[in-house]
Amino acid sequence: MRFAFYGRVSTEDQQDPQASKAWQLSRARSLIEPAGGEIVAEFFDIGQSRSLPWKRRPEALRLLDTIKSPGRDFDAVVIGEPQRAFYGSQFGMTFPVFVHYGVGLWVPEIGGAIDPGSDAHDLVMALYGGMSKGERNRIKVRVRSAMKAQTELEGRFLGGRPPYGYRLADAGPHPNPGKAAEGRRLHRLEPDPVTAPVVGRIFNEYVSGRGMTSIARGLTQDGIACPSAYDRARNPHRHTQVWETTAIRAILQNPRYTGRQVWNRARTDEVLIDVDDVALGHENRHRWNDPSQWAWSRSESHTPLISTDLYERAQRTVKTRGAIGEGGKAPRRSRHAYLFRGLLRCGLCDRVMEGSVNHGRIYYRCKASRDYVSQHGIAHPPVLYLRQESITDPVDRFLSEELGGDNLTETLHRIADASHRAALAQHQQHDEAPKLRETINDCDAKIARYRATLDAGGDPTLVAGWISETTAIRKAAQARLGFTEAPPERMSEERIAAIVEALGGLLGLLRQADQHDRAEVYARIGLQMQYRPGTRTVLAEIRSTDIDRVPVMCPEGDLNPHAR
Repeated sequence: MRFAFYGRVSTEDQQDPQASKAWQLSRARSLIEPAGGEIVAEFFDIGQSRSLPWKRRPEALRLLDTIKSPGRDFDAVVIGEPQRAFYGSQFGMTFPVFVHYGVGLWVPEIGGAIDPGSDAHDLVMALYGGMSKGERNRIKVRVRSAMKAQTELEGRFLGGRPPYGYRLADAGPHPNPGKAAEGRRLHRLEPDPVTAPVVGRIFNEYVSGRGMTSIARGLTQDGIACPSAYDRARNPHRHTQVWETTAIRAILQNPRYTGRQVWNRARTDEVLIDVDDVALGHENRHRWNDPSQWAWSRSESHTPLISTDLYERAQRTVKTRGAIGEGGKAPRRSRHAYLFRGLLRCGLCDRVMEGSVNHGRIYYRCKASRDYVSQHGIAHPPVLYLRQESITDPVDRFLSEELGGDNLTETLHRIADASHRAALAQHQQHDEAPKLRETINDCDAKIARYRATLDAGGDPTLVAGWISETTAIRKAAQARLGFTEAPPERMSEERIAAIVEALGGLLGLLRQADQHDRAEVYARIGLQMQYRPGTRTVLAEIRSTDIDRVPVMCPEGDLNPHAR
């Protein structure tokens, strides 16, 4: 019998991929060789977290694609350890694919092949998935607890790039005997004689009333290298050669300049990629923690560059001026109706022009500092203005001509034909209804078994987790089933005619509509514009996958915001 081997190793806990693969292969061979089995293909993921679904692991995805291929050269798949292959409810989402294509799955803990009709086998694999999830959570808790204790009690530098103003210095051998035997050393922060005075200058100028942008411009004009330019080896991902406001803000809000070590300023959250398809798994999102959650060393761990009082004064100044922590400025709701917010770009620098009001009129402007202009090598005035009312009527006429009357009828026919063909082909190719009904039935059976396990005295916490995961899978399958029950229908002539009749007076509707509703219409139909100040024209187009781009020139640009 021919087998494909699947294994996985994560480098997060410093495992040796070759050694890990060797022992997993050894376990797999000891299971199949007494039955005359032979491994003819190997699929081994390195550096992939167990929490990733199979479709997001490169080797696991390749294995699934090979299983679906009629030309595969193996009859079954063997794994070395279920906790490394399956996490949480992944087994329940993956094994049906094996069963559908007639490929067996052999697991050492089962003692052979998994029986698709065995409730005991299903329960055992679900148990190992839960154990895998619990093991990962325990590791996270232990690591975070250890890092917090090392920060608070020892003030230890926990790695990463040193803050601007500091450099790394040797702090003796590593306290872990094993790592010390490998020659690893601890590090600490010490002031950089070149950049440390710059940090003090930034704090002093800011609390004295100077703004972040002004400070950045002053540092650039004085020829002081910004963090990415000063230490290219530790900042290879950044290419800025001038000081930016974001760099000033990051320095002002870094508490480690007070001489104390600080940990847990940010966290990584796992959020669902698609709430309607939980099988896709999660993705990591980095978010800032509230200062109350930071862990501070109880005493100074390195030489301070500023006093604690100066740092606190800077934080009060930041709050007074409206910047809220690391996340930027507080969102403000404007009472003005900016019709083209986010839809109008500058033709010189391709940045989105922001709305502003001058003498009661709405303008869109693009501001470019001298540093930005010199860095990017563009000819750009300090502030570029475009009056909203000068382009509103031409844009409305363009939309009325392109999306109204005969053009609208032709466009809707083209969209209806293309959409119907694509939807019908997709429906015929991916008719999921039978599989989704089978998934729902399997979930119902599992939930019933889990409740029986709970009644028999099973661990309530563990069983509740199983039921919660299975219920989420069932709801997702039910939601998906609603879209796949019936084949798609083409848009009827009557419906097209009704839309054309309703939008025949599009120009009048736009002019009579509420300004905020009007702005919503512009955004939803895919309107995009670019202002070209050289010719004082605006290029407008509808960007959609179903509607061709149609440009229109509007020779009514206005560079003078103060004209009445």
